[in-house]
Amino acid sequence: MHNGQVKATPVVGLVGNPNSGKSSLFNILTGLRQRIGNFPGVTVEKKAGMLSLPGLPTVELIDFPGAYSCYPTSLDERLVVQELTNPEGDLFPDAILYVADITKLDKHLLLFTQLRDLDLPMILVLNMADLMDADGLTVDIPRLSKALEVPVVPVSSRDHRGIAELKEAITDLLRDPNRFRPRQAFFEPGANTRDVLAELRRELPARNDYHALLLTHHAPWLKHIPDATRHQVQEARVRHGFHSLRSQVEETMERYNTFEPIVRGSVRHAGDTSSRSDRIDNVVTHPIFGPILFIALMLLLFQALFAWASVPMDLIEFTFGTLGESIRTTLPAGWFTDLLVDGIVAGLGGVLVFLPQIAILFFFIAILEEVGYLARAAYLFDSLMQRFGLNGRSVVALISGHACAIPAIMSTRTISNWKERLLTILVTPLTSCSARIPVYVILISFAVPPVVYFNGLISLQGLAFAGLYFLGILGAMLSALAFKVILRTPERSFLMLELPEYRIPVWRNVGTTVWQKSKTFVLEAGKIIMIISVILWAASTYGPPADMAAAEAQVTERARAQELSEEQAADLLASERLEASYAGHLGKAIEPVIRPLGYDWKIGIALLTSFAAREVFVGTMATIYSIGSTDDEFRIRERLAEERNPVTNEPVYNPATAWSLLIFYVFAMMCMSTLAVTKRETNSWKWPIVQFVFMTAIAYFGAMAVYQSLS
Repeated sequence: MHNGQVKATPVVGLVGNPNSGKSSLFNILTGLRQRIGNFPGVTVEKKAGMLSLPGLPTVELIDFPGAYSCYPTSLDERLVVQELTNPEGDLFPDAILYVADITKLDKHLLLFTQLRDLDLPMILVLNMADLMDADGLTVDIPRLSKALEVPVVPVSSRDHRGIAELKEAITDLLRDPNRFRPRQAFFEPGANTRDVLAELRRELPARNDYHALLLTHHAPWLKHIPDATRHQVQEARVRHGFHSLRSQVEETMERYNTFEPIVRGSVRHAGDTSSRSDRIDNVVTHPIFGPILFIALMLLLFQALFAWASVPMDLIEFTFGTLGESIRTTLPAGWFTDLLVDGIVAGLGGVLVFLPQIAILFFFIAILEEVGYLARAAYLFDSLMQRFGLNGRSVVALISGHACAIPAIMSTRTISNWKERLLTILVTPLTSCSARIPVYVILISFAVPPVVYFNGLISLQGLAFAGLYFLGILGAMLSALAFKVILRTPERSFLMLELPEYRIPVWRNVGTTVWQKSKTFVLEAGKIIMIISVILWAASTYGPPADMAAAEAQVTERARAQELSEEQAADLLASERLEASYAGHLGKAIEPVIRPLGYDWKIGIALLTSFAAREVFVGTMATIYSIGSTDDEFRIRERLAEERNPVTNEPVYNPATAWSLLIFYVFAMMCMSTLAVTKRETNSWKWPIVQFVFMTAIAYFGAMAVYQSLS
């Protein structure tokens, strides 16, 4: 991009430390014009959005993962270095918005000065300007801009202060990126380093000396460095006695010595700016009160999931029931109408009815992230996690796992110790993700009586719901302890994180998170459920011709002998045809294996389909039982309650069977996507196989023990 000439689609990178408010700013600038994907070749989540600026083509804004410096200690940071040191890459930005917390500027400028020495066009965005008055901060913007040689724009993601000025600054920078060129580098390499660079400068694809220095440090793992060049770098490092770690420490100290005086000269504090957060942390991170508060928050979350979503759930259930009835009365009777009503509508309705609870779960997690509590939870439980072979950052993954195990496993990239990261990956799926919610809600109603306390504020079923979540956490911790003993490594562990200031949530960010996560859940689950529902409908409607004919003949004879009404005969025929169908044959084949757990062949079909994704269980039961009867086919809970054992005439879903199923779904690995992510994160099929086998074994024998003891 040359002076006065702008690319057809300029790329602007959003870079900054974790907890700088970078993602909040991204949401404001792009609104809902954004998409979620993965960076090329890795499972790190990439958020990209479109930004419209007057007089310019549409700008692509990329939200890079949070990073502390160009010397990475996590996979997230490695990706940032990988992309920003590769000028030929597709994601190399034409300009950078460097986002820093205005209240912690002295801690957030290390990476800024490194990127500045890469000669990248930059704007320094001082986020959280709304806290300046509360914290008694004054910032001399012109002085800071002159000292750092970049445009400096204070903004607030909370009240949108400075957003218009920021857009104007981006426009100016893209039109004339050469306007702000650094006259002097923040860091000058020492004599030993200069000798290495002098030899390698001709071989490395570097823009300047500091770019060459980063390539020298990171050549062993940077993907865009050719193997021949990587070998030359290694030989030059050995020949000149270049010590990478020592060089990184010296550079970091020199950079702090350079930019800290600039910050002191431009930023003025009035009084103790951290006293409010410190006073709150005295309680939140207290060794006694902290865990009590954490348990109370989790109980509140689970109670909300179970008890507070009943009205919207009933509304969705009514809507799907009305839709199915309308289709059946509007369209002519036949296989296509049956497919729509019994297969697609019944299957999707059986899962989408739980969308309010999923939205509530994401809502709570987003709030905990926004106020800064998740970082405190990691700090609070670090010593406990270490005893189980995990890391304080594992808490974040385990909490995130209650929403979805896939991003939770991906979040383990911030754990630098390989053993702790592997253990966190292996046990995170044991935490009860949102896909288990439909199963829990259905089965708890059979396992626990609807007793309430304190005028309905607390329910026994809600407490059971919380108990299942804590059981999953306990299973994760004990499994991690077992793996800690089995897997041994000399690598030492440490926890390094920044505790952000406590802040009131930015409700726009919370709403955006709930919308995007819920939409993703519905779309991803919807595709799987749609396919499986259609397959199940076909497998449950059709079967071997001889068996189907025999079933019809048997029903005709029984109806005549028992003088059944037309409706009773139709129900009996549907039930017998289902048992004679292909699905019935499959269920019967696996019934001997699952009978010790208290399951019949219909439940067996649901278990098999659930191994694609847990939430398919309810959709499967909705499809199977809607085919078996036309009564209450959309009110799946009532329909399951009516199901009887044909031999004993006792309810199929009695407390023993319900608890057995609950235990099975707490522990079983029933998500092919999670296994795929585990494979990508560990770069081996060994660990997803281990994960699948040990979780399924715990689920099977645990469910068997529960059923045999309760029946």
